[in-house]
Amino acid sequence: MLNFRHLYYFWVVTKEGGFARAAERLEMAVQTISAQVRELEKALGHQLLKPAGRGVALTEAGEVAFARAEAVFQIGQAIAEEVREAANHKVVRLSVGFSDGISKLAAHAMLAPILATPSLRLVCHEGEVKQLLAELAMHHLDLVLAGQSAPNSSNLRLTSERLVQSPVAWYGPVALVRKAEVAEFPKSLGRLPVLLPTSHSALRFSLDRWFETEGLRPRIVGEFEDSALMAVFAARGLGVFPVSQLGASDLALMHGLRLLGHSPGVSEEIHAIRSRRGQHHPLVMQLLDSARG
Repeated sequence: MLNFRHLYYFWVVTKEGGFARAAERLEMAVQTISAQVRELEKALGHQLLKPAGRGVALTEAGEVAFARAEAVFQIGQAIAEEVREAANHKVVRLSVGFSDGISKLAAHAMLAPILATPSLRLVCHEGEVKQLLAELAMHHLDLVLAGQSAPNSSNLRLTSERLVQSPVAWYGPVALVRKAEVAEFPKSLGRLPVLLPTSHSALRFSLDRWFETEGLRPRIVGEFEDSALMAVFAARGLGVFPVSQLGASDLALMHGLRLLGHSPGVSEEIHAIRSRRGQHHPLVMQLLDSARG
């Protein structure tokens, strides 16, 4: 069984850059800390630290151990905070992961039903689906919203459900979206400056197929991972852009945008992915019930 006190001393030595500074921080003798780190190296069977000038540096094995130690002590800090919050009954915490390709405007619209929850502490993370699912499996997240379902894996023990399949429309600034462009949509996309989601987005794949079917070659002037940022640039006159009907409910925040047209057969999907723990989180249940309704 790994001795976590030894791991902690190793972590502090690494963070401080040497045994002397670690001894100061911990108010312990240098010899004591050095002995504890040697015990850790003995238990793991590899040297973790090596001399570097007046301090120490990590070996390759030490880099792996330090990365894990960072995760362990971050979790330890989070446990203390969450226990304190639970004991005080003052904070309702919800940690949600958003995959890179998902429309942030649509995601915000999905979270709207719980935003007025008293004492809510909403923690939002963004990243690759694989990384977010790993965080979900380790219970660092309560829910992941993604443009695809969870892979079939008995190891992760996750469940996913498609909550939204929202039609896609095109919007743009008033200066670009004139009557002629609306009347000639979608052909007008061939001469208008077009903003698109990046290839991270499942929506981009659907749009590219739609362009091919319609025989369109859009003049792409910008690609964005964040749909909200794309809407901001569109509102400032850079181009026209696609957004799901769900995300369009937030476009009232973007003054000066006008509807250009719709893309039949193109939709944005949002899947809710949960661990077993997330299935019983009251806010997760509220979000899912609202989306199903």
